[in-house]
Amino acid sequence: MFVDEVKIEVRSGKGGDGAIAFRREKYVPFGGPSGGDGGKGGSIIFQASQGLSTLVELRYTKHIFAKNGENGKIKDMFGADADDTIVKVPVGSIIYDDQTNRLICDLTKDGETFVVAKGGKGGRGNVAFATPRNTAPRIQENGQPGVTLKLRIELKLLADVGLVGFPSVGKSTLISAVSKSRPKIADYPFTTLVPNLGVVDVEGVKSFVMADLPGIIEGAHQGVGLGLQFLRHIERTRVILHVVDMSPDSGRDPYEDYKIIRNELQSYKMKLALRPELILANKMDVEGAKERLDAFLKQIGDDKIVFPISAMNRINLVPMLLKTAETVEKTPLFNIYDEEPAALDFTYTPEDLGFSIRKPSDHKYVVEGKKIERLMQSSNFLTDESVTRFLRQLRQIGVDDELRKAGAKDGDTIDIDGYEFEFVE
Repeated sequence: MFVDEVKIEVRSGKGGDGAIAFRREKYVPFGGPSGGDGGKGGSIIFQASQGLSTLVELRYTKHIFAKNGENGKIKDMFGADADDTIVKVPVGSIIYDDQTNRLICDLTKDGETFVVAKGGKGGRGNVAFATPRNTAPRIQENGQPGVTLKLRIELKLLADVGLVGFPSVGKSTLISAVSKSRPKIADYPFTTLVPNLGVVDVEGVKSFVMADLPGIIEGAHQGVGLGLQFLRHIERTRVILHVVDMSPDSGRDPYEDYKIIRNELQSYKMKLALRPELILANKMDVEGAKERLDAFLKQIGDDKIVFPISAMNRINLVPMLLKTAETVEKTPLFNIYDEEPAALDFTYTPEDLGFSIRKPSDHKYVVEGKKIERLMQSSNFLTDESVTRFLRQLRQIGVDDELRKAGAKDGDTIDIDGYEFEFVE
């Protein structure tokens, strides 16, 4: 089964919590704190694999969750880091944030990896907070939470050359004649239901990858037939081979067919119509094809490169392949993105307070922001020392000053991530 688009939810692992512990050994006076740090949560890493050709293995996988880091332990023992979760996808897979449509990464090389969701950092145990002034701290940090993302994964085949044309014009026959690809071939429309890839070797020139792209008919760019499903696979190609049936038996007008397919390429995104194009006038071994080709050449003009061929009888294929290889060599890769892959890490700048304040009602203020959320998530409010430390951190990053500027007075309620505090001058 060929699957080239899936949607899944991934979540990296939470970091382990730091521990609060003290040494109580008979011959160790004033033993001090001994709570170890928590381990790092597992990350979600996508890896391109040449051994895969479809996303079918992810089709029924709705969720992929990495393991959490182990909590810190007594006697200064750190919790174990969780193993990363490796998700293998075919080479040519593009990963998007499905909620924002943000491009995350494009895996185009075998073995290439990308950390899509980084595991949470482990929290510090109380041994990390010991100072000469506070030799027995009852403070620890919780591990950072994992990252949850809803992803859309698209597979766009890595091919140098794309074969386009109406069904039954001979695309599958051609790719089987010039490569070791063996697609299903029959004399009825839509025989080919999945893209086929083949490596073409021509003596004396560099080999290239050719893709037979089915299902493109009139209205394909609007989803008619199998068009939208497979038009995306042309996006990476550098050269388009447009196959036109010259056989009178087809009952179709070659020039009208050519115009319809060209219109589909022009109407689709990525400016497919601007790619170099060679026209392959196929089935020239059939009686009456020569006359139809002459009429076609008069209609199409002199600026197009047309190769009369017969894929079935392998007539004139070598000159066509040499010209194709030459065109591929001199044509650069096309940029298929409207944006560059997004940077996933939060970058702090001095001008960025990391929080915002809003006033939903009289005497109530809500403090929001990623920085505040991280402080809340890492704080343990079960001890007075932890609460005092949290409030001191808020003061240090300027929350108190900004609340005063916003009009907060004694006794007003301050909501931080669902927890309510009383403002005190």
